[in-house]
Amino acid sequence: MSRLFLLQEICLTVMGHSPNTGKDTRSGKGVFSFSHIISLLFVISAEYPMISYIMYHNDDMELITATLSVVFTNLLTAIKIITFLVYKQDFWQMIQTFRQMHQQSVQTMGKQEGYVTEANKLAARLGKAYCISCAFTGLYFFLGPIVKIIISKMRGTIYIRELPMNMKFPFNDVDSPGYEIGFVYTVFVTIVVVTYASAVDGLFISFAINLRAHFQALQQDIRNVDFMKSEHKVQSELVSAVGYHVHLLTLSTILRFIYMPIVFAQFLITSLQVGVIIYQIVTHMSSIMSLLVYFSFFGSIMLQLFIYCYGGEIIKVESLQVGVAVQISKWHLANPKQRRSLAFIMFRSQREMLIKAGFYEASLANFLSICRTALSFITLIQSIE
Repeated sequence: MSRLFLLQEICLTVMGHSPNTGKDTRSGKGVFSFSHIISLLFVISAEYPMISYIMYHNDDMELITATLSVVFTNLLTAIKIITFLVYKQDFWQMIQTFRQMHQQSVQTMGKQEGYVTEANKLAARLGKAYCISCAFTGLYFFLGPIVKIIISKMRGTIYIRELPMNMKFPFNDVDSPGYEIGFVYTVFVTIVVVTYASAVDGLFISFAINLRAHFQALQQDIRNVDFMKSEHKVQSELVSAVGYHVHLLTLSTILRFIYMPIVFAQFLITSLQVGVIIYQIVTHMSSIMSLLVYFSFFGSIMLQLFIYCYGGEIIKVESLQVGVAVQISKWHLANPKQRRSLAFIMFRSQREMLIKAGFYEASLANFLSICRTALSFITLIQSIE
């Protein structure tokens, strides 16, 4: 059982929770733990040197846009940490609920085991892909200054030290030991940002794919109802299906509620990031190292957005497919009482379950819309230059 939900366990462990008790490993039942507060303050503190850098180079558009892309990423991570801290018990409760549902299915007929097993395999692959993408992006940022230092020493040229990210500290960050302190600080900030972002996003895609698996299991249950059985047994199966459907809709609503701030921030900030990163890509066509960094960074933020859009899309589609399952079932063999139960399921499934925040809806259509906007930005910037 624990192997099926390994991704969720890893995410909670990274976030400072005990997978055995569902409570914070340090504070037990407190809302905030010391480790979470330190991590949050650490991420927020990185905004100061980056904003200071922007203010210092306020007449250089290339440096400003390069720094803004990192500022937005850091801000988005801070929002994710705060959201998790506020709803952390809801996060854990959802995992516990999915585990209980899976255990019940295995103890009865095992009809959901294949769905959930395949769902978690897909969630693990997506989570790993995103984490690896973020890790490589951070690695590119670190390797840039190091490679430049090595090349300058080999050529015997003078190289002005640069930090992995555009930051301006209130001390001398060019000479030793200020440069080393700034470099180490940047490394730790990046690790925290990558870890927390991967954890929260990994939880979302795990929840969404598990919900899809259970919606698919519900559809199978409805299609396989044998109305030739005894009336009592058929009615019992239909009542169970109705309760199952209501429970899945409730879980979907909870997921939408706890991720609402993150979804809104994800769409808003990603839209801003696309603009500044596209500008950097177009203006650095002659630098292979810069292109590698910015394309990797662009891929990471788009994969991050894709995780939410894909999760919202599959929940929306599968919630609608429940009504289709009723239509293709042998409902014509049901008596009036049984048809009322089927009609109740159809009524609840006529309205798709959307993962949205404000005017932003997590769907593949909106993801493609942002991709098309990015291509339009490239054309616009090239025409201006």
